[in-house]
Amino acid sequence: MNSQFHHIGVVTRPNTPHIRQTLHELVDFLYAQDIQIYLDADAVAENLVDEHSLQQCHVISKDEMGRQCDLVVVLGGDGTLLSVARKLAPYRVPMIGVHQGHLGFLTQVPRESMVADFAGMLTGKYLPEERILLETVVQRDGAEIKRALALNDVVLSRGGMGQMIEFEVFINGEFVYTQRSDGLIVSTPTGSTAYALAAGGPILQSTLRAFSLVPICPQSMTNRPIAVSDTSEIDILVTKGGDARAHFDGQSYVDIHSMDRIQIRRYRNTLRVLHPTDYQYYKTLRQKLHWGEQLV
Repeated sequence: MNSQFHHIGVVTRPNTPHIRQTLHELVDFLYAQDIQIYLDADAVAENLVDEHSLQQCHVISKDEMGRQCDLVVVLGGDGTLLSVARKLAPYRVPMIGVHQGHLGFLTQVPRESMVADFAGMLTGKYLPEERILLETVVQRDGAEIKRALALNDVVLSRGGMGQMIEFEVFINGEFVYTQRSDGLIVSTPTGSTAYALAAGGPILQSTLRAFSLVPICPQSMTNRPIAVSDTSEIDILVTKGGDARAHFDGQSYVDIHSMDRIQIRRYRNTLRVLHPTDYQYYKTLRQKLHWGEQLV
């Protein structure tokens, strides 16, 4: 096989049925193609890899994969891919997801056909998608207290006390509205089928260059979701925060105080996700969201 990729990283999702067998099959296949394999150190620490597979791999951290690899394979669900994507974003390393989770909007290679699909994908038989990310800076008293990336969404939400929060929203410096609600979801097209969809937001086609702003249980029923260009810079001033928080892909967060400012914009790099050649975006939506099948 004449592979386009010669240094491939492998990340696994812990506590997943049959993950050891899946990892063993993948490593054996890649090793037979004379590919340098870089295994996530967490998989070794969690005893997910047998001694035979371990001898065929270099063991490195997720943080090092962006510098060492020209492709990263994620064995897991969308949550695992999200966490790895944020680490790889600065390096523009493409990713392939092997579905081991629940929904699988991003992890499109079925576990059952993994080796057959990879045999074609490594030689260029794949469909690439460029996914935009969000970059967020949280400021307090004019100083930066948090900087984070998100592939799905940035969520400003109320905390454990359950009190509504109040905030002002600006887009490209222009005042948009004041809102009193449980929070606000700023979503990429990738995240539009996640929390934003559950909160009543629109589904944005995956390669659309746009964000959606989706209120969470607003006090005023006239506060509706809006979509804006991905060139927009979104500025949120929290005027009454209580114990509010800002969440990034639901996997990290920072506590928000009154008068904190949350600045959100498109990250400079996109994430390149590779799909099998039979991938169909709307077929995925039908299957995952249980839409009706074609009648004729």
